[in-house]
Amino acid sequence: MGSSGQEMLQKRSHVEIMWRTILLGHQLSPWCPFLKRWNVMYCIQGLRQQSILHRPFNLPSGQCCSLYHFYRLCSNMSGSQALVKRSHSSGGTSIEDLSAEKLSSDNQISRTMEVLPSTKTKPPSEDLEDPPPLSPLDEISEDEALQIVAEPILPSASFTLRDYVDHSETLTKLLLLGVDLSKLERRRNVGTFLLRLDFEKDIKEKLLFLKDVGLEDSQLGPFLTKNPFILSEDMENLQTRVNYLASVKFNKEAIARIVTEAPYLLNFSVERVDNRLGFFQKELRLSAHTARDLIVRLPRLLTGSLEPIKENIKVCQLELGFRYNEIQHIVTTIPKILTMNKKKLTETFDYVHNKMNIPHHIICKFPQVFNAKLLRIKERHMFLMFLGRAQYDPAQASYVSLDKLVSLPDEVFCTDLAKASIQDFEKFLKTI
Repeated sequence: MGSSGQEMLQKRSHVEIMWRTILLGHQLSPWCPFLKRWNVMYCIQGLRQQSILHRPFNLPSGQCCSLYHFYRLCSNMSGSQALVKRSHSSGGTSIEDLSAEKLSSDNQISRTMEVLPSTKTKPPSEDLEDPPPLSPLDEISEDEALQIVAEPILPSASFTLRDYVDHSETLTKLLLLGVDLSKLERRRNVGTFLLRLDFEKDIKEKLLFLKDVGLEDSQLGPFLTKNPFILSEDMENLQTRVNYLASVKFNKEAIARIVTEAPYLLNFSVERVDNRLGFFQKELRLSAHTARDLIVRLPRLLTGSLEPIKENIKVCQLELGFRYNEIQHIVTTIPKILTMNKKKLTETFDYVHNKMNIPHHIICKFPQVFNAKLLRIKERHMFLMFLGRAQYDPAQASYVSLDKLVSLPDEVFCTDLAKASIQDFEKFLKTI
């Protein structure tokens, strides 16, 4: 046999080996969907290297060619080359002989394909693993490309939490609770803090705790808006602080009011809260019951700065000239006087005491005058002076109490105290 014949036999043996490889991949393909495609591509590469397959043979992305057609293509090409070489070596062969030999080869392939095992048999589902995801390099059709919805890219930095609300379950649920994110994002590091929280792990338990304390559902949002840092507190510490308030005889309603009106109280340690209560009892010489009542009426006394409180106590004692028992009465009646602006406090006292000639004991009896606007006090006092009814001595018949002077509406003030019409009062105000 010549060298050309041996070369042809060698190529045919390569085709047979590749065919067996494809057949094995075809039988195993139900268990490994990508194995059949890999075998076909591998065999095509081998055929090209053996100079058997000269024309391009491209597989569509994500598909495998028909095993029968691929085998027939390889066999036809190799068989045709062998027939041509035999025709040259034997001195010529007719076209009919070539066609007959090709037809017999096709029949043999068909018979071989008839005995192949069925590829429709499905393997047991419990032994299978999920197919690997498609590679980003795989080609897709235009219809598949149109169905892809690109998610907006999150900014790496932003001045507003609005850019993250649609992508954060925590921020979405906080909005539903009524939390004002526009206020929180203006506070330093609060936005970053909220984005790092998980609602189920870091927030849900705290909300249930606040409801147990006594807050209503409608109060949770405003509470977190004022004090988002309670979400970083340990649950054990929070419960300890509430237990302390109960131990000093604050009832459940009082605790709920204190926590609602002074949200940062739960961030304070037990020692700090205890020192605050002791301060008011010592500085104002109050009993425990009176001190508790003072805190319930103005809960922010426990969380605010103590410096203005100390200063106002000294002002009342040294500058305004009130005795200690008078200061106690004023403070327990109007707790707000402890946090009042010093300038307003002194100006009101100066006008009432020095211009209206009202003594200390009457001012102490009606401390509500410190809550009124100084302009209202001046206008009404001047109108009463104009009418000759500015009498603030309880012993006189036309006595006008400070409480009514500052608290009554204009119509009632004119008819009951000034004995004049509202039009007369308005005309008088234009002359001032």
